[in-house]
Amino acid sequence: MSGSETPDPDQPAGSDEVDVNAQLFARWSVSDIAYSDPSTERYITVTPVAHTMGRHASKQFKKSEISIVERLINRLMRTEENTGKKGMTTKIVREAFDIVHDRTEENPVQVLVTAVENAAPREETVRLKYGGISVPQAVDVAPQRRVDQALKFLAEGAHEASFKSTTSVEQALAEQLIGSSNYDVQTYAINQKEEKERVAAAAR
Repeated sequence: MSGSETPDPDQPAGSDEVDVNAQLFARWSVSDIAYSDPSTERYITVTPVAHTMGRHASKQFKKSEISIVERLINRLMRTEENTGKKGMTTKIVREAFDIVHDRTEENPVQVLVTAVENAAPREETVRLKYGGISVPQAVDVAPQRRVDQALKFLAEGAHEASFKSTTSVEQALAEQLIGSSNYDVQTYAINQKEEKERVAAAAR
């Protein structure tokens, strides 16, 4: 490759070093992304690479080094329809990003980051046993788990809205991202976050 050629942002980098001037899907800038939640900022990585071929999979706690966009793609693959179909799922996210931009005129990467921050629950419950009695107890959620939960809610919301429906998965995902970034409680991801925190508040 000559020095004048532009690397394909959809292909995995040969090393951990990524060109910060490259664009995600050859369109969206990943620089100047604003973070409003300092606790999750270090766990929301934004890179122009949408497919790393799982090079961090064997390393514990290294998933946070993968692009948040790729982690969303991986989460969307956890359904019967999309299992193992990363190319198709990447196309879904790419088209959802186009819809987000058309509706908001904002960088969809920024919309995704804000949506993840808004949908990340701060509290949840665990069950403790005291003398054979199971008692719910509220606990703070670790920042990395908060990001995991937010991605789960976004993916589940897109699946719920598009399953056996005339709404396409691209449209459903775009609506989840826009709604969550605006903290719309009618959005599945925000509704699930509020429910988890409500249950935790009752268990304090």
